[in-house]
Amino acid sequence: MELPSKKVLTLELAKRIADVCTDFAHEKGFVIDLAIVDAGGHLIYFEREDGVSVGTVQVAIMKAQSSAVFGTPSKQFEINVREGLIGMVALPGMAPFEGAVPIKVDGDVIGAVAVSGVTKEIDGEIAQVGADAVARILGG
Repeated sequence: MELPSKKVLTLELAKRIADVCTDFAHEKGFVIDLAIVDAGGHLIYFEREDGVSVGTVQVAIMKAQSSAVFGTPSKQFEINVREGLIGMVALPGMAPFEGAVPIKVDGDVIGAVAVSGVTKEIDGEIAQVGADAVARILGG
């Protein structure tokens, strides 16, 4: 019997994703909170920049956790709640706010990146920039 192998999110990759996100945010004139979690939703990396509201810390972490474990952008949870699936907010750790996207390698979710501290749309844009950079960072 052979067990499958699985790619995992490393601290080095998480830091490089964070750098891409913060560089992009700074180019736009924003400071952010940024959370990166592994596929199980466990925090790998967190960065809170000066001037960001302390209230957004937990929001960033929860958005990342939700996105990773369900393998979908957190924007979809916001849409689901708006369309009436209000029970979603009762799920442990659920944050139905735009701003987190899964990190995928070869189609598999290895984690998620979330941004909080600006507007939900800008948070989502910055997080997407980080997730989109993964293939380039990995050289593929």
